[in-house]
Amino acid sequence: MILLRNCYAVATSTFEEIKYGKDILIEENKIKEVGDNLIEKLTDEEKKRLQILDCSDSIAIPGLVNTHHHFYQTLTRNLLEVQNAKLFDWLVYLYEIWKYIDEEAIFWSSAIAIGELLKTGCTLTTDHHYLYPKKIVDKNISIMNIQFGVADRLGMRFSPTRGSMSKSKKDGGLPPEDVVQDEDEILSETEKIIKTFHDSSDESMRKVIVAPCSPFSVSESLMKKSAELARKYNVKLHTHLAETEDEVEYCLEKYGKRPLRLMQDLDFIGQDVFYAHGIFFNDEELDILAKTGTGIAHCPSSNMRLGSGICRVVEGLKKGVDFGLAVDGSASNDSSDMLAEARMALLLQRVKYGSNAIDARQIFDIAINGGAKMLGYNKIGKLTSGYLADIAVFKIIDRIDFAGSLSDPFAALLFTGNNHQTKYTIVNGVVVVKDGTLINMNEVEIAKNGNRIAKELLEKI
Repeated sequence: MILLRNCYAVATSTFEEIKYGKDILIEENKIKEVGDNLIEKLTDEEKKRLQILDCSDSIAIPGLVNTHHHFYQTLTRNLLEVQNAKLFDWLVYLYEIWKYIDEEAIFWSSAIAIGELLKTGCTLTTDHHYLYPKKIVDKNISIMNIQFGVADRLGMRFSPTRGSMSKSKKDGGLPPEDVVQDEDEILSETEKIIKTFHDSSDESMRKVIVAPCSPFSVSESLMKKSAELARKYNVKLHTHLAETEDEVEYCLEKYGKRPLRLMQDLDFIGQDVFYAHGIFFNDEELDILAKTGTGIAHCPSSNMRLGSGICRVVEGLKKGVDFGLAVDGSASNDSSDMLAEARMALLLQRVKYGSNAIDARQIFDIAINGGAKMLGYNKIGKLTSGYLADIAVFKIIDRIDFAGSLSDPFAALLFTGNNHQTKYTIVNGVVVVKDGTLINMNEVEIAKNGNRIAKELLEKI
């Protein structure tokens, strides 16, 4: 049992009025109550096993949700050769490094990504892992097993995708031959992963999503069969779509249709589907997304970093399109800072649509409830009785970077602050970050191993 005592502020949900001076009581993995002086309601026996966290200098909010990532890319951040490249050129260069990714690289890159997410208030994340080098596949090593192991150890609620690529350069795709797989192998392995790891319960710490990489890296057949497989097991579907003008041109040239029309024809659309990026949807396509309940994982930092464009979030929201927030891969961000991503989303939309087009509460709703919906969770996103105890606690009192901003402490997290690390991050009723530091793994060890492996990868090219 955990008591978040005397919180300076509590955002019980994204649009409710902020509460001040409240306690939050957690029992097992759920929130039991939010109220005043809750310790007085406890029995002597309950008090003995109570862990008290002083939150008098902090705001508690529902945990943030990350809807798109590529963990392995944390090992190729900030490479000089592609700092100024656009997407297709960036990919072609980096594939020649990524083909050397091995099981050790998967472990430490996952620890880097998950650790950074937890430290910045994210309590639920996916990962779009589509890279399966033959050196790993031939040894019959389960990448997903490694990733789930790291997530379990660090304490992250994890809903990764089993991604895939089947079209190499010789087939008209972008990746080299030694990181793609046979389509029958992809489907067989994906089904095995679902059966092994997917837990569909409301309180699940592990879910699986089916995610062929993109229209330019898999065939039409694999897209369609992936959708059929996902619906056989009632799991979510994901892919990159409409990220760049180059992709739109590729689809028009290769398939004679725009990316969304291609997805419609392959039945890769609907309430169980969400696309990463979705920058180049026209008005008619936004209407289709709204009508079908298809979501978009918005990746503002990546879209700026690669110069891809600005997602039409404000227009999409008005039409009823569902959005989640995402940091994207760390080679195109180059960070897994979830709170910074929310700030970027707010500011970038205002660049395009004006200062009154979207507010901090709407961005938090995308970053919390929008993401939870996309990943298939309906018991997170509120700090209220019966909801899962996924909570981010940020210190905002007696910090120079928040001074003068406390008239709206929730919005202050986006408008002010220069250190986005939490005081506490709680996932499923367990404290996994304390005073900005991971509890369950040594951060120095993670960083040293990440730097070592990154150096080794670069020495191979």
